Amino acid sequence: MESKPPGTRPRYDLQLPPPPPFLRRGPFCDGAFRSPLHEPRTAVVIGRWLGAALIVCFLTGLTSHLLQNPPHWLAGLLPSRPANGYRVTQGLHVVSGIAAIPLAGAKLWTVYPRLFEWPPARSVLHALERLSIAVLVGATLLELFTGLLNTLQWYVWPFPFRQTHFWLGWLAIGGLLVHIAVKAPLIARHWRRRRAAPVTGRRAFLTSVTAAVGVVTLTTAGQAVPWLRGLDLLAPRRPDLGPQGLPVNRTAAQAGTTDVPADWRLQVEGPEPYRLTLAELSRLPQHDVVLPIACVEGWSASARWTGVRVADLLARAGAPAGSAVRVTSLDAGPYGVMVMPAQYVDDPLTLLALRVNGEVLAPDHGFPARIIAPDRPGVLQTKWVARIEVI
Repeated sequence: MESKPPGTRPRYDLQLPPPPPFLRRGPFCDGAFRSPLHEPRTAVVIGRWLGAALIVCFLTGLTSHLLQNPPHWLAGLLPSRPANGYRVTQGLHVVSGIAAIPLAGAKLWTVYPRLFEWPPARSVLHALERLSIAVLVGATLLELFTGLLNTLQWYVWPFPFRQTHFWLGWLAIGGLLVHIAVKAPLIARHWRRRRAAPVTGRRAFLTSVTAAVGVVTLTTAGQAVPWLRGLDLLAPRRPDLGPQGLPVNRTAAQAGTTDVPADWRLQVEGPEPYRLTLAELSRLPQHDVVLPIACVEGWSASARWTGVRVADLLARAGAPAGSAVRVTSLDAGPYGVMVMPAQYVDDPLTLLALRVNGEVLAPDHGFPARIIAPDRPGVLQTKWVARIEVI
């Protein structure tokens, strides 16, 4: 009987026979993958670029989710400044997500021969590792695919986008962290250039991937980055196109608000409630602010808004400083009611806007009145306002 050295741990490798003859063709043939670029150093270089893009995308997406749907304990802590905060974070979210698409393709091409290894699992731990990689790849690809179609506002799936996108993000980032932990020794071994063996074509391949990411990023980032607007060739939205020079996600026709009632009044509910006609609103002290509309699809555009400070409307209703409000729109859609925490209400940049860029609001931009506030997602800049209620 063969003796084992003291302290030797038993192995649990799965002893599988070689692949059957009918599988020894195509990708299962010996030498099926001849490119020298299917090697660890190339995978590590692309992997760290992809990992950085996914982490930025996850953190900025989490920021967007919390700004749109803050838990009760967080709502009062969200800052209203910097005024362009959401524009920056959501722009980074979409830019990093789009950049991750060619990176994910390059990474998968580099490592995909490992999908055809035999045996498929050498041990229980190896099987669990491959399962975690399947979760990582599946969640990442679905996250990028649905996110890209969201920038086009093209929803071809039966499930709710926002909730699914949120939880897929957690699956993807969790799978990424597990993958990094499992592959840490391999990553460390191939992290530095001087330790890597020279491979023909590696530099050209990495240069091509870098160029592809650069082109895709530069030709889409202009929808959020003003100084790149001249290169905005592939982005789904031009931020300077639309009624009054601003894009529109939800039109008055879609919201059913094309015909505002002739007897429209703004109802302000507080300790001393009151109602105002549009003419009466226009005679109140008017203020100008320059703020962006920044939407979850990644586009943003600045404009000069003119209107009445929401804090002044509440003060007239006898509401104390530090009051939150519930804003109700004529639109009965999913964002027809919006809650605005006190820090936004008290900010002097927050207006009930009546004009944009010197013109009366077009119906698609919320005539007769809309909310404009700093550092808030576009879906919370409520249009066609009918009621403001202190809560």
